[in-house]
Amino acid sequence: MICTTLAQVEALVTAAGLDLDAVSLIISEALDEDLGGRGVLPTGAGAGLDVTSHATIPAAQSAHAEFVVRESGTVAGLPVAGYAMATVCAPAGDFQIILHATDGDPVRRGDVLISVTGNARALLTAERVALNLIAMMSGVATATRAWVEALAGTNTKVRDSRKTLPGLRMLQKYAVRVAGGTNHRMSLADAALVKDNHVVAAGGVVEAYRAVRRSFPDVPVEVEVTSAEQARQVVAAGATEILLDNMSPDVMAGIVAELAELATFEASGGLTLLNAVEVARTGVNFVAVGAITHSAPALDIALDFSSGK
Repeated sequence: MICTTLAQVEALVTAAGLDLDAVSLIISEALDEDLGGRGVLPTGAGAGLDVTSHATIPAAQSAHAEFVVRESGTVAGLPVAGYAMATVCAPAGDFQIILHATDGDPVRRGDVLISVTGNARALLTAERVALNLIAMMSGVATATRAWVEALAGTNTKVRDSRKTLPGLRMLQKYAVRVAGGTNHRMSLADAALVKDNHVVAAGGVVEAYRAVRRSFPDVPVEVEVTSAEQARQVVAAGATEILLDNMSPDVMAGIVAELAELATFEASGGLTLLNAVEVARTGVNFVAVGAITHSAPALDIALDFSSGK
């Protein structure tokens, strides 16, 4: 995919299913942070300067740069990184961005992900923001793919949580999706999850479930339980999504066998790649793994720069 206008790169972001305004805001704030500005910048603007590039590179100098993978993994965030580059490069003159891969692709050391040609100062000004985003997103995708592969051949899917970096949830959950994982709720508003603190506050697990149903009858509700008896109680009350919290595989298997026709089940707590298959064999539909977002190491991706005239 070759892009020579900002609109073409914006179309890639939209085609990926990402909200363009939200991505623009993320990039704008990141550039603002990098350039020493205050508040939120309009797309393509800068409150300050990359003083090093400004001092060492002539204003009209062009350059070529390539995003190169330094370790194997799964890539995510190509349109986002391209948009970060285009946001800065477009006001500085003509540019060309070429994406050499697709989000969700496996990549190896030495693979070129993106090629960019444009104003040299602009390329280096946008470099860190673009790299931070694509490396973070690719790290999430790589961690997710490891779980997807561990669960291959079972009927269990890996699902994320709200344990995401503040302000970057949309991008991290996107990375989970392109790597083959499944998203849980995006926010506290679009679905209910009755947890132990809600149970204490409401006076019981059934009481908590019914309270949510009365207040928000159309909102999906998942209920966390810590025993087979709690699972039986909330399913009898009408709950159809059950989170099995910190249970042994034997206990989970028994609950699922008893109630599988009435509800779907998600396992949470104490999950590792080493016990993924054992947990999947209990029959749970999902495993909740917060680590694929909150603890995923960034994939090592670098920008190789060559100056022109």
